[in-house]
Amino acid sequence: MATTSLYIYGNGGHAKVVADIARANGYDNLIFLDDNSDMKFNSNLPKHPIIIAIGNTLIRQKLQNLVLSSGFELITLIHPTAVIGSDVAIGSGSVVMPGAIINAKSTIGNGVIINSGAIIEHECTIGDFAHICPGVAIAGGSLVGERSWIGIGSSVIQNITIKPDITIGAGSVVVKDILEGSLAYGNPCRVVKS
Repeated sequence: MATTSLYIYGNGGHAKVVADIARANGYDNLIFLDDNSDMKFNSNLPKHPIIIAIGNTLIRQKLQNLVLSSGFELITLIHPTAVIGSDVAIGSGSVVMPGAIINAKSTIGNGVIINSGAIIEHECTIGDFAHICPGVAIAGGSLVGERSWIGIGSSVIQNITIKPDITIGAGSVVVKDILEGSLAYGNPCRVVKS
């Protein structure tokens, strides 16, 4: 039986969960790359598939661009317990964690994290490199912008727009569009930092 190798770029807690998902998808030779170790990424490595396992949205975007420009195949990982609806599009380099649900006609961008137990309802759009934390529920027709971070346990009502580069604090209840600022939280969620 052939060995199926995969580079996991990152070596923190998020990478450990990504490794579990990779094993569940048949990768049996996991090679961890970390810029703070002896096993660093470089373009001369053998061209195995790769996944970026870094939680930080900006760093994830930078590293994904680096590996693609170096000719590596970037994969998408979906845990076998995730539920993916009909006509769902999931971009390259994205990871869908255990127990996540993505319902019909939703679009998930490149390099997105849909974390454990998160629910993305019908016809949502999640922008490139966004991070949807564990237990988040996003109702139908909502849009989360690029590199935005929706904190653990937050809820977003239907047809909401959250602009790019916004962090929504843990446990927030988003009942109106978040169109400015960099940090919003609370129940109801409101911008607290511009």
